[in-house]
Amino acid sequence: MNIHEYQAKQLFADYGIPVPAGHAAWNAEEAKQHAVTLGGEAWMVKAQVHAGGRGKAGGVQRTQSLDEVMEISQRLIGTQLVTHQTGARGQPIHCVLIENTTTIKSELYLSLLVDRAAARVAMIASRAGGMEIEEVAAKTPEKIIRRTIDPVVGIQSYQCREIREMAFALGLDAVGRKQLISILFNLYRLFVDKDLSLVEINPLIITEQGDLLALDAKINIDDNALYRQKDLAGLYDSTQEDEKEHRARQFDLNYVALDGEIACMVNGAGLAMATMDVIKMQGGAPANFLDVGGGTTADRVTGAFKIILSDPKVKAILVNIFGGIVRCDLIAEGVIHAIKETATQLPVVVRLEGTNVEAGKALLKESGLSVMEADDLDEAAKKAVLAAKG
Repeated sequence: MNIHEYQAKQLFADYGIPVPAGHAAWNAEEAKQHAVTLGGEAWMVKAQVHAGGRGKAGGVQRTQSLDEVMEISQRLIGTQLVTHQTGARGQPIHCVLIENTTTIKSELYLSLLVDRAAARVAMIASRAGGMEIEEVAAKTPEKIIRRTIDPVVGIQSYQCREIREMAFALGLDAVGRKQLISILFNLYRLFVDKDLSLVEINPLIITEQGDLLALDAKINIDDNALYRQKDLAGLYDSTQEDEKEHRARQFDLNYVALDGEIACMVNGAGLAMATMDVIKMQGGAPANFLDVGGGTTADRVTGAFKIILSDPKVKAILVNIFGGIVRCDLIAEGVIHAIKETATQLPVVVRLEGTNVEAGKALLKESGLSVMEADDLDEAAKKAVLAAKG
């Protein structure tokens, strides 16, 4: 789960990580009042959306008068911001963050994230702050500095030497090195305490006075830990999520919208990924990633079908189920119920394998529905691709 910049910066402040003074505003008048409270002669107005690239898209602007603060806030709030990360429809702007301007000597990049391959928490830093870190890693990998933390023991004082090495590589002076050590220790506490999967500061600036300051803040929270992070769960903003993905959450479905024409309904993330790969190999394109999980019920299958059918790009549906925990006959009942309730006319290809597979196939045949069956994934994908092409 993502949260907004102003929410992430509040968490930073709670953990002693330096951030600029600022307040979120939901209308132009409130934005002006926040600017007056902050004082100064210039302010930043920053659109609050769950996407990067805001500055290039006009979502982050410098203002030099209170009238400008109001004008830009009014222009942004209530509109859609389109960046390279949002897609063509963009993300809705419901509020803006008003901050004092800050003099910048240089920009750095700093993040903590889960490195699943190494079973460690990775610390990543770079002197190329303010840029797309993926582009930096691809074109100038020597600018990326990486260290890891063993989550069993956590960040330890003996690692100060490694952090100092990072600080030297970032070109920090003695004051900056001391501040970086403090920021990293506090970031790691925040990372563990709040069950984060990513925390990113881009840019982490060096001010003209030589201090480090988190000018931006991005936080991703592990969805699986939200049951014990009630305060963070309350920060969820459904308007920043694809409508179909939001509805999928209500059915405990793992759904990600894609751009293809063949909808997939699969149990198990690995099998879902394989299904999408085989669809591509057969010349088609998946319309979604959809993992219905191991505890599938007829209601969840119906809910999945309704979400799938709400996508106007979908021209065929591929159901690929390997019955282990879930029974194939239960899936078949759900598919039959879903097709009848939604009255869909789209072609449906079903491949069942595993527990009670024969009973499941028998139910599909006896249903009287024009469901296409397949014995293996290749056959199922080929039938779905051909059906989607008419």
